[in-house]
Amino acid sequence: MKARLATLALSACLALSAAPASVLAAQEQAEAPTRLEEVVVSARRAGAPMWTVRRDGEGVMILVGAIEEAPRGFDWRPQALEEAAGRADRILFPQRGRASPADVLRLIWRIRTIGWLPEGTTTADYLSSQDEARLEALMAEAKDDQWRRESLLLLAIGLIKDKAGEKDARPVGADEAVRRAARKARVPIRSIGVVRGADLVESLISAPPETHRECLRAALSAAELGPDAMRLRAEAWRDLHVAAVLASPIDQAVDRCWPWGDPQIGPQLRAEWTEAVTQALGQPGLTLAVAPLRRLAEPGGVLDLLEAQGFEVDGPEWKPITPESGAPETAAP
Repeated sequence: MKARLATLALSACLALSAAPASVLAAQEQAEAPTRLEEVVVSARRAGAPMWTVRRDGEGVMILVGAIEEAPRGFDWRPQALEEAAGRADRILFPQRGRASPADVLRLIWRIRTIGWLPEGTTTADYLSSQDEARLEALMAEAKDDQWRRESLLLLAIGLIKDKAGEKDARPVGADEAVRRAARKARVPIRSIGVVRGADLVESLISAPPETHRECLRAALSAAELGPDAMRLRAEAWRDLHVAAVLASPIDQAVDRCWPWGDPQIGPQLRAEWTEAVTQALGQPGLTLAVAPLRRLAEPGGVLDLLEAQGFEVDGPEWKPITPESGAPETAAP
């Protein structure tokens, strides 16, 4: 359990020649339309959801909606994304974590607080009878009933790993492909923010068990779908079925579990993406950003905001089809 918690926190920390200005401006203005279209065509060959965002008189941005994991052997074309990244003027990446040895030591020191429910309680004290029955069914083959005392967060992580296909999953690598190309082409890159390890650890220690209830409920749905949960989400991503990705139990679990599901850290991470994209669009040239797909396409997310502000957003449909619109509702994979 110590290893699992340490990995959890560290993953979140590690997740997260000059010409005169007038000459450069003239060159950019002449080359921008052709270069942009070439970069967009190249990027879209990768087979990942992405959108071109522009408005007259302002910069242009390519937003790449990423997912973190897919089954072993999952096939897509990262080379096409590398080609596009090498021709951008700047690249934005998700937040990075900054953890100190003291943060890790504090995590280990408080392992019981984080890893177990309060003394004298079990999962049945925090879950509805229906959800407790679902959990019972999924844990029927457990060697003992110690899981009843585990924290809801650790139970959720275990269900996704052991039942929903994460054990055999591998990183999709969209961000790494872009980083590799950026380093080779010397394109400026930056993370949109920094999350302090101390804040991450504090959020784990201070959160009451109820905070992780929705996380566990989403994990139950993913586990009930079985190993296909990870595969179906990845295939929907590659097929540009954005609403289906967001409707998948795996994606919902990622959104509801720590750190995105944390009531303090989650809103901070969302706000930083909105601010970073808006600022980048005010800069000249072409910006490429690799962002979590859900942060872009969720209701009220970055794409909705940009569209409301009058930007032209070109790319796959991201809004779920509802019965009110006259078409069938998008089903979860």
